[in-house]
Amino acid sequence: MRENNLKEINGGKVIESEGIMVASKKALKERPELLEMVKQILERLEAHLKAEDFFFVTTNIKAETESEIAKLMTENGIGGLEGPTVSKVFGRENNLFAASICVKRSDLHETIKVLRGMGGTGVLVSELTYIFDEEPWRWTELLKKLE
Repeated sequence: MRENNLKEINGGKVIESEGIMVASKKALKERPELLEMVKQILERLEAHLKAEDFFFVTTNIKAETESEIAKLMTENGIGGLEGPTVSKVFGRENNLFAASICVKRSDLHETIKVLRGMGGTGVLVSELTYIFDEEPWRWTELLKKLE
């Protein structure tokens, strides 16, 4: 790199690309194993694309019950995809619970602020690789086209 006067760019985009999946309608109808393979590819693709916009956040919070924390989180607008997951922490302290939610990337810092305001400690943030929904919309569209 030095010989060619090149420098490493941290976090910079080198290239942006697009992919297109092409398949024979006849082959997809006649070969169920091929159709299953296409479904798996579409599912992973969709789940990965959705996960790119989210973080998984977990924090410990003291309260009397799980319901108390879930209600407080929901009232503060941090309910995750479908609602917070709250479970008892079995440790040295009584009344300690772990609360976990998926948070949009753009809402991360505000969410951490709210969780700390609720008494949240040890806030852990993880990137997500996949978020699988019930049925990918691309799969549903493909099935319609095969009819």
